[in-house]
Amino acid sequence: MNTNFKHILSQRSIYIAVLVACFIAVGAFAVLSVLITHDSRKNNEEFARKTFVRKYETIEKEFTNIEDYQYLLRALIRKDGLKNYREYSSVLNDLNRKRNLLPYSWYSYYDHTSGKSVSNSPLSSVFTEKDKAGNYTKIENNRSGHFSDLLITRKDSIYWVSYDSLALPGKDRLYYGSAVSLDDLHQYFITVDRTPNNYAYVFTKEGICITHPEKKYIGKNVFEFTDIKPKDTLAAETQLGYTEGIAASEYLNVDVTRFIKPLKTDNFDGYTVVNHVNFLIDESVSKTKTYTVYIFLAALFLIVAVFILFYRSTAMAYREKEKIQAEKNFLLIENEKMHKEEVLHQLQQLKNNINPHFLFNSLNSLYMLIGINKDNAQKFTMNLSRIYRYLIVPPKENIVPVAQEISFIRQYMELLKSRFDEEISFELIITGDTSLEKKIPYLSLQMVVENAIKHNIATIDSPLEIIITVESQIISVKNTWQPKTDEAVQGEKFGIDYLNQVYRYFKKNSVNISVDGEYFICILPLLE
Repeated sequence: MNTNFKHILSQRSIYIAVLVACFIAVGAFAVLSVLITHDSRKNNEEFARKTFVRKYETIEKEFTNIEDYQYLLRALIRKDGLKNYREYSSVLNDLNRKRNLLPYSWYSYYDHTSGKSVSNSPLSSVFTEKDKAGNYTKIENNRSGHFSDLLITRKDSIYWVSYDSLALPGKDRLYYGSAVSLDDLHQYFITVDRTPNNYAYVFTKEGICITHPEKKYIGKNVFEFTDIKPKDTLAAETQLGYTEGIAASEYLNVDVTRFIKPLKTDNFDGYTVVNHVNFLIDESVSKTKTYTVYIFLAALFLIVAVFILFYRSTAMAYREKEKIQAEKNFLLIENEKMHKEEVLHQLQQLKNNINPHFLFNSLNSLYMLIGINKDNAQKFTMNLSRIYRYLIVPPKENIVPVAQEISFIRQYMELLKSRFDEEISFELIITGDTSLEKKIPYLSLQMVVENAIKHNIATIDSPLEIIITVESQIISVKNTWQPKTDEAVQGEKFGIDYLNQVYRYFKKNSVNISVDGEYFICILPLLE
């Protein structure tokens, strides 16, 4: 009866624990969902601001470039008058085509005596025919550049024309300036800044739209086809120099975060608008929440499964208590055997760590070498593929013949020479051939050499010398002692601990490490 009472109490405790775990998981999910939503929105808002600044700077830079071009053209025309204006216009246009610049120059010379005009662009007809069709819009500006600006429609294309004139004797007049296709200008902004989820447009101080992804809006008043209000342009009253708010996109018909910032140059006074799409932000948050639900459901299922398994294992352990007690003597007898297997298992784990450890360091060296010398990087790769065969099938007993390890270390040093060249010198001395038939821990020479490189300075002025001497009972590895002064290298004791573990297993003296004058010395005992 006593046993049954305990069993019932244990079962009830398990059910209560599972129920509490479920409540905790649900509560944690609710809190985490709120935090994820808040952080995701905050991160996406910050991303939207950064993309707005980048887009604005791109637009501002191009407007400045267009103005610089106009200033150059004005300086050339006013310097020489009528002497070379045709050549100037032609040369500048050739240069712009080669450099893929947007503006091109034009001129129109009006001869008062003959009443005729000579021009190199159909856009200049607005000055001779007075544009009877009325296909132009004047852009008002009071900036210091003193250029006049028009939006001219020709063959379903709209051009931004900036011009000036030069009065000549006899009432002759030379009109000159630059023209930019607004379709090309907007396409340029898309090409130079491929930031997703947003689009931008520019309008003048009076509201005339200069650029827009929807061509029909160019030349129209933004206060008529958008929900922008004059108060939205009062960026001077904000601390950041721009206004920010949620608005409805006239282009995509979705909610967007709208940024408006003044765009002022010597010859332009207007505003840049950058709209960042919000539904992508909400979609990203929604996906994050969905993934979180999946994770919590999986975690909850795992918790319940662990509790159930724990309950069953506890019950089985209670029922089999007497059986375990009866087998206690047998387990004690087998203890020594299990201990030996455990040591072998530990050695196997260490051995499994060697291959990835060596591979990661080699790939690290290859990564650095690619940027320095591609030819050496190719040689390095071929040599790495050859010596890695040595690492694919490690020895079962974790020891190898000395001759085999010496052959491997020669190939390994070839890898290092491909990277360091004159920064490392390597010398191998074998005093007796009989020692080559003895054995040594697997990859021991590689680990000692690697430690020497990690912990010592190796430069052309102070090369690192590595000398390996094979004697009858030991192998000594000497390297010049010129330690680095920066922070400790991660995993620096892995190789020495591994070697000591192997020597302890074979009941052999451990690795002997010392510093003798200018050299760091590591002594590796040989195994029979």
